[in-house]
Amino acid sequence: MGTVAPTSRDLSLPVTKDFTSTGGAAPKNQLDAGALFVLKSRGSWLHSGYHLTTAIVAPALLSIPFALALLGWEGGVVVLALAGIITFYSYNLLSLVLEHHAELGHRQLRFRDMAHDILGPGWGRYYVGPLQLGSCYGAVIACILLGGQSLKFIYLLAKPDGSMQLSHFIVIFGSFTLILAQIPSFHSLRHINLVSLILCFAYCACTTAGAIYIGNSNKGPPKNYSLTGTGINRIFGFFNAISIICTTYGNGIIPEIQATIAEPVKGKMFKGLLVCYAVVISNYFSVGISGYWAFGNQVDSSVLQNFMVGSNPLLPKWFLLMTNGFTVLQVAACTLVYLQPSNVVLERRFANPEKGQLSLRNFVPRLISRSLSVIIATTFAAMLPFFGDIMALFGAFGCIPLDFILPMVFYNLTFKPSKKGLIFWLNTVIGVASTGLSLIGAVASVRQIILDARTYRLFANM
Repeated sequence: MGTVAPTSRDLSLPVTKDFTSTGGAAPKNQLDAGALFVLKSRGSWLHSGYHLTTAIVAPALLSIPFALALLGWEGGVVVLALAGIITFYSYNLLSLVLEHHAELGHRQLRFRDMAHDILGPGWGRYYVGPLQLGSCYGAVIACILLGGQSLKFIYLLAKPDGSMQLSHFIVIFGSFTLILAQIPSFHSLRHINLVSLILCFAYCACTTAGAIYIGNSNKGPPKNYSLTGTGINRIFGFFNAISIICTTYGNGIIPEIQATIAEPVKGKMFKGLLVCYAVVISNYFSVGISGYWAFGNQVDSSVLQNFMVGSNPLLPKWFLLMTNGFTVLQVAACTLVYLQPSNVVLERRFANPEKGQLSLRNFVPRLISRSLSVIIATTFAAMLPFFGDIMALFGAFGCIPLDFILPMVFYNLTFKPSKKGLIFWLNTVIGVASTGLSLIGAVASVRQIILDARTYRLFANM
């Protein structure tokens, strides 16, 4: 690795309208507006830990018991553990590649910048950039959907015979997100993401305690851990579950999070990952194991749905209200984090880097573009309320390539480890196996959506 210390001027500079960048140092005032305004490099390693935790430990983890039900005890726990180990390793590889380029005086701020410099301009512009943007925007849709479901859950607790539909609550949550989406930069979310980290522990502790209470009572369903389905259905269910678990560990914005760290960056991201994965391990395994143990193969795509039978709560109402309240607040923070890649693109397209970020010239386009972005995501969330299926599809098409394949490729091409060594072949095996899983998982998740489409309709009140 190089020994040149990077300065605030050593940033990757896009020189065209699209995703390309040059290899030299760039004055800060020549950065495009997306990098200049949204990806401010002012944070500490602890701030990166907050961002990482919110990006990874999201309410999507409430689908882990459902995934375990599709895999069984042995397979589920093994896949859950392997996915955690591989993603930690993968994210650390990405961080090392980013640090290497920063020490050489060329700091890369975005995933597409990495692809441009390592794989070539076409990869950044036509594959990695659109893949990351689509994956993150899909996560925004899923988060808004989950926020709406949680609000509806709270509403039904207070008014079991209420007439409001799921789409109404999705619009309410989307409106709340629209206001928060105006927060100008990624770094500005650091305090919100600290609160998000605390909320992760809160609703996961409540979910675990609630599942254990129901499992020890006679309120829950009979415990049955046998795998459901036969033949091809069971096989597709297996790969669907892997996609769900990969999605819960998914991030897809490691470079953007590392871009928020103030220079020098060396070693800071690793500390942030340690903070994040301390939260990941404690919460994922507690929720996954307790939820599957309590409800067996009857567990729903979100384990909180099992806490009610029809309109009858299996736990005290105040406890359920508290748990879902924590979930709503935390999923709002997660939505904001995954809006950042689209905010970078919108700011780059409509803002003027020569004007102040809070100037009227930049404030009005930002208000309009970000509002439209949230409105479109809210509309899709209301139209397609198939949460478990959506998570599996995003995992197969987006999270697996970004988190399990590209980091291995970037590391091998950057550091060129010996082909006789363990690291080269470990990265190669993980990349090839993940490619196969991505293809099969995509087919399985699309198939499941087609099957569910026979039952559900657009704007369904689920």
